[in-house]
Amino acid sequence: MKYFLVLGTLFGIILTKSEVISWFRIQEMFRFQAFHMYGVIGSAIVVGLVSIQIIKRNRLKSLSGEPIVIADKQFNHGVWIGGFIFGLGWAITGACPGPLFAQLGSGVGAAAAMIIAALAGTWTYSALREKLPH
Repeated sequence: MKYFLVLGTLFGIILTKSEVISWFRIQEMFRFQAFHMYGVIGSAIVVGLVSIQIIKRNRLKSLSGEPIVIADKQFNHGVWIGGFIFGLGWAITGACPGPLFAQLGSGVGAAAAMIIAALAGTWTYSALREKLPH
């Protein structure tokens, strides 16, 4: 449990210092005024792609010795619909769910309302999941 607290704190510090929790940086991105956020997101995509390829090609195992299996994904229309809704919320609020707690911890009080809204959205999705298009 201590490791998760330390890693979470470190992650929050990195998010804060890299300014990816900044409302102004996020608005710059959505207005195509600065490359900062695109560079961060692009770097994360490259690291993710390389990491997944290393895991798959070397058949790496978890720390407990179990094989890491990355399942293939199938496209469905809910992905782009959900992505659109997610992006719209991100643009309006200036925050995606990842750094909300870092924003709250850095003194952005409005993040509390966004955390409640994110939890409400998650609950709503779980309640409606079976009725949504697949």
